[in-house]
Amino acid sequence: MNSISIETVLAIGFAVAVVIVILKSARIVPQRSNYVIERLGKYNRTLDSGFHFLIPFVDKVAYQHTLKEEVIDVERQACVTRDNIQVGINGVLYIQVVDAQKASYGINDYRYAASQLAQTTMRSVIGQTDLDKTFEERARINEVVVQALDEAAAPWGIKVLRYEISDIELPMSIKDALEQQMRAERERRAAIAKSEGERQAMINVSEGHKQEVINLSEAEKQKQINEAEGRAQEIELIAAATAAGLRQIAEAIQLPGGQDAVSLRVAEQYVKEFGNLAKEANTLILPAQLADIGSAVAGLTEIIKKKP
Repeated sequence: MNSISIETVLAIGFAVAVVIVILKSARIVPQRSNYVIERLGKYNRTLDSGFHFLIPFVDKVAYQHTLKEEVIDVERQACVTRDNIQVGINGVLYIQVVDAQKASYGINDYRYAASQLAQTTMRSVIGQTDLDKTFEERARINEVVVQALDEAAAPWGIKVLRYEISDIELPMSIKDALEQQMRAERERRAAIAKSEGERQAMINVSEGHKQEVINLSEAEKQKQINEAEGRAQEIELIAAATAAGLRQIAEAIQLPGGQDAVSLRVAEQYVKEFGNLAKEANTLILPAQLADIGSAVAGLTEIIKKKP
């Protein structure tokens, strides 16, 4: 009975030893991971994803690294700009392990080292930049920090992918000054816009007056042209009518009794004009042969006859 119990205990112990050996020798590496293996305390090899066997009690997994992109929150730090303004900056750092061996033996803690290096690099970059530029040139500042970190972190087996400034905290006095500056800038733009509007309005009004004067002058010019053309046509019509009347008179004179009618008409005009002369003047000089009106009429008639 005692011998059976000892055998059973030995069997159980052997089974446990086998299980321990299997657990020590078999390793399954997950996807996107690397295991660093040490043999008797010295680096031996790096295991990629998959199933692997180790020598029990000789090989051991010293370090485990993920090859995925890691996000590190860079704590707030006080930086002084080139124009001597202190600001607080928070950032986010994105890194990735590309060499598990260097990440294990190149530095003690690459995450902490990358975070500290990001802070010191950021202080150096901000110290060379004015406060106004820190808001306008975030992309450039991020690129400078990434370039500096990537060069320094190459011996550590990590790749710095990008750095982003998450927040810039300003002192209250600077915030008040910037707010006043922004308010003054908005008021200045409003005043400029108002003056530009008034200027444009004045230009529009003057252009309207100018066009109005031009239109009035053009209208006056056209009016004068029309009046001149009307007067010219009137003169032409009067001349034509006078010529036609004279022709009719000449034709009438040639008819029988025409000469007598002309003599009578001349005598009537003579008497009428002589009467008007007597009304207008206080002193009247009478011709010597006033009674001989017939001779005067006859003389005028002779003149008319002589005209072609």
